Amino acid sequence: MSLTVLLVLAFACKTEKKQEQVSSPEEKTSTLVGEEVSYATDSTTMKGYITYDKAITAKRPGILVVHEWWGHNDYTRERAQMLANLGYTAFAVDMYGDGKQAAHPEDAGKFSGMVMSNIDEAEARFNAAMSLLKNHSSVDSTQIAAIGYCFGGSVVLTMANAGKDLDAVAAFHSGVQLPIMPNKGIKAKVLVCNGAADPFVSEESVKAFKKAMDEAGAEYSYIAYENAQHAFTSKDADSLGQKFNLPLAYQEKADQASWQELKDLLNETFK
Repeated sequence: MSLTVLLVLAFACKTEKKQEQVSSPEEKTSTLVGEEVSYATDSTTMKGYITYDKAITAKRPGILVVHEWWGHNDYTRERAQMLANLGYTAFAVDMYGDGKQAAHPEDAGKFSGMVMSNIDEAEARFNAAMSLLKNHSSVDSTQIAAIGYCFGGSVVLTMANAGKDLDAVAAFHSGVQLPIMPNKGIKAKVLVCNGAADPFVSEESVKAFKKAMDEAGAEYSYIAYENAQHAFTSKDADSLGQKFNLPLAYQEKADQASWQELKDLLNETFK
């Protein structure tokens, strides 16, 4: 897959907005709010969710959260809320368009494949989300990070490799054989948290990724959790694995350890 330099990006932000009180797995904050937003590129309308603590008056770092191959769902929003409870503004993005979700792995594979095989469009969708986040009233536009799960992890790593203006990127149970591999244009600090027992991430791809990161002189950390399988951060992994006969499994130890690694990365980046 090749990358064509994207010269023009058109987007519309916040054509639709709904605010609500929310709670979160990361210690409930009564002043946490969530806003559903519609935004667009010149070809696709997307439905995202931005959340922040309204009690914080100072501008704060913004974090993009990119969904698994299932699409923008409650899990993505929960992770965004957890980040908001840490004092960030978090935006759960929609990379598929129209808030589309997959009910079956075949559909998920098609949706994610369509995005990753058209990097120009993927960049446009990511850039539109990043622009919306940077322009939010609660956000310090000079402090932006991105995290992603599964497909979303591959997206944020690819965008970092494309030289996006990101301070930090974290990927969880993510493929590392990417449409754009690491190069000297990478600016972000990078964290990859994968399962050592994940059959979707080959040893060869990990070696190639690390080699490319080293050659690029990138600042990164690659962590492989013992006995952790694919989707180890998601509590729905066990039931989905059984339903579709896939090697998915939640592992609490790896989930908690990788979340702590993320918090450490963000604290170090935005101290």
